[in-house]
Amino acid sequence: MAFEEIKQSILEGDVDATPGLVRAELEAGADASTILSDALTAAMDEAGRRLSTGEMFIPEILFAADAMKAGLDIIKPLLLDDAQGMKGTVVIGGVKGDFHDIGKTLVAWMLEGAGFEVIDLGVDVPSETFLETAREHDADIVAMSTLMVTTMPMMEVNIKLVRAAGLDVKFILGGAPVSQTYADRAGADGYASDAPGAVALVRELMG
Repeated sequence: MAFEEIKQSILEGDVDATPGLVRAELEAGADASTILSDALTAAMDEAGRRLSTGEMFIPEILFAADAMKAGLDIIKPLLLDDAQGMKGTVVIGGVKGDFHDIGKTLVAWMLEGAGFEVIDLGVDVPSETFLETAREHDADIVAMSTLMVTTMPMMEVNIKLVRAAGLDVKFILGGAPVSQTYADRAGADGYASDAPGAVALVRELMG
């Protein structure tokens, strides 16, 4: 089955083959949203499962995410034309003072693979940028990460700033020093310890 070929291509991290397989499915009459859910999202869900069980490791997941993005680039214009294509909007970034990128980027890629519109602000993101971007894109979720205890307080600062502006947005937190206890104290709506968990949490919050 062609969707299985796309999934396997993504799991193998084949950036060159995946776009062609996606194009072939579109030309054969497959719907872009179906390709997203049954091939791209299914592949990244499987990659997340394998990461959780130790069958795949971070470098392999990053290669898979690259391949997924290559396929997503083919169908994204079609999804954006379809109001039902994308499932919601997530603004994601590392908080001010933190420059660690890999974990945050993996979450962003897996969220894209799961069908969400993702605005990745990068790292060392000022509070005002989270606010302005969430407002501009009418975000559903703001996801923040840090790997440094010293920058954790910025998460609470950002949550208070965005909420004070009256935006109806939910917050999720992640990163090595962060915990559910801290997320609760900071006023966040949820915490995830890894990328698959972040995708599951966003799905739950968007329920």
